[in-house]
Amino acid sequence: MNKILFKLGILLICLMPFFTSAQTKGFSISNGEFQKDGKIIKIHSGEMHYERIPKEYWRHRLQMIKAMGLNTVATYVFWNYHEIEPGVWDFKTGNRDLGEFLRIAKSEGLYVILRPGPYACGEWEFGGYPWWLQNNKDLVIRTNNKAFLEACKTYLEHLYAVVKGNFANQGGPIIMVQAENEFGSYVSQRTDISADDHKAYKTAIYNMLKETGFPEPFFTSDGTWLFEGGAVEGVLPTANGESNIENLKKQVDKYHKGQGPYMVAEFYSGWLDHWAEPFIKIGSEEIASQTKKYLDAGVSFNYYMVHGGTNFGFTSGANYNEESDIQPDITSYDYDAPISEAGWATPKFMAIREVMQKYSKTKLAPIPEKIPVTKYPNQLIKSSMDVLSWIKKEKAVVNDQPLTFEKLGQGNGYVLYRKRFTQPISGKLKIEGLRDFAAVYVNGVKAGELNRVFKNYELTVTIPFNGILEILVENMGRINYGAEIVHNTKGIISPVFINEYEISGGWEMYKMPMNEVPVVKNETIKPGRPVLYEAAVNIEKPADTFLDMTNWGKGIVFVNGHNLGRYWKVGPQQTLYVPGCWLKAGANNFVVFEQLNENTQKELIFTDQPILDKVN
Repeated sequence: MNKILFKLGILLICLMPFFTSAQTKGFSISNGEFQKDGKIIKIHSGEMHYERIPKEYWRHRLQMIKAMGLNTVATYVFWNYHEIEPGVWDFKTGNRDLGEFLRIAKSEGLYVILRPGPYACGEWEFGGYPWWLQNNKDLVIRTNNKAFLEACKTYLEHLYAVVKGNFANQGGPIIMVQAENEFGSYVSQRTDISADDHKAYKTAIYNMLKETGFPEPFFTSDGTWLFEGGAVEGVLPTANGESNIENLKKQVDKYHKGQGPYMVAEFYSGWLDHWAEPFIKIGSEEIASQTKKYLDAGVSFNYYMVHGGTNFGFTSGANYNEESDIQPDITSYDYDAPISEAGWATPKFMAIREVMQKYSKTKLAPIPEKIPVTKYPNQLIKSSMDVLSWIKKEKAVVNDQPLTFEKLGQGNGYVLYRKRFTQPISGKLKIEGLRDFAAVYVNGVKAGELNRVFKNYELTVTIPFNGILEILVENMGRINYGAEIVHNTKGIISPVFINEYEISGGWEMYKMPMNEVPVVKNETIKPGRPVLYEAAVNIEKPADTFLDMTNWGKGIVFVNGHNLGRYWKVGPQQTLYVPGCWLKAGANNFVVFEQLNENTQKELIFTDQPILDKVN
């Protein structure tokens, strides 16, 4: 018997390393520290959204993150980017291939922090929510609402099916998952909702993530003064924008059993930018100095953003304040980040890299070679087409009152509202429910513009007998942050008045989502009317470039089928980034939808430098 016990003891001793390894494999939060496979680590992360970068450039950008001295990449998952229509999911096409992004991150030796929402913010259209949620009268977003929570569960189940197998305890790169996002700030603004209901909602999202299969550990992120509303029991609270380390530690201790780890989940290396407002810059030395403070204090951090990328297509969101009813975000998400919109190493990048090298025991990875950029010769426009004539060939939706984009079954783009008058009328045209920008025409002649950005909701019109009023309305991006996120329908959302007379009956609405490139047929055009311009650009060697839209008015640009995003003469952005990977050797198709067309355009102008700080 003694011999048997002796042999069992020897066997247990031999197996102890195996059991210890099994218990510590993966990522965890233990004894106030982040631990990977049982070893204490610090998270040095940079935020980069795969949705905002051409898939072909993901590896380059991730290599740039590593060369800056970071060990982790953080990314949002935007629900509305993957549920492209109600019940239609896409996690594979182009930039939507999240699984490939995770595989590349792992191959580059980077951990991943996943921020699935369901609410994301991120200066993204509607904060990541699908626009059609607003058509369900029983659904209330971001609340303890049955219909909304059911929709969230469906989203998280589809997401988990894509990311399962990619968590650290499965040998994958994902080390942490965020539970909701900045909920404390929402609680502070939605005082009309009870504290109990707010708590029920955030708890429901946390439980839903776990029940769906997402593993611990989770984290929340808020300003330190907002932890009360945003923190979830048993979940690590992290801070956004907190430079005072004592404040950070004090608040984390309060909501995390008197211990860390301590992390700034959004360390702002730059800032977001709106149309018609100055481009914001934050100095390199300021960021490098704060980085050193975190490193000295053993605080983990995530640069928001380390690389911003681009709000391609209609993906940019909007804010608002007391001065402006809406502040649409510009197309560029450069963010004055250490890695520029086009993936270049900036002086800020070099300053941070220098600090990180001093604190690293090994030599940092080399900076990857810059992707080629060039200034192509100017290209003459080959054809142009009147948009008002083109769109009216489509079948109109007719209703007594103007319908919102959502009621028309359209999420983004433009809608032409048209009304014939059997009697003459003149006076103040008032559209208080304009969302967001409109060019107004009477009998095909431009009468003026209405603009939610500048709170311009009325103009004088004179409509003759049998006259036609046309209002071309643009959705400039749904609000993504704050209490007003619940009021996000687009188009004309309230009655139209001329003087005090409500204009009703016989409204025709022509949908123009611009989700496909229009076929341009060459025809006569007139100044002041919206126009589609087309050019064929012959390229010998594709490279990154920029379109200089300084002399244009307002609109969008397609390149070989890719929507580059919006431009607007007000600035501060005057160029559009054209990724070289979307170009090809030979003929390249450029189509511009110019909404204002104050001057007939003759050519496309290219440059090799972005213009992001010129306000007109």
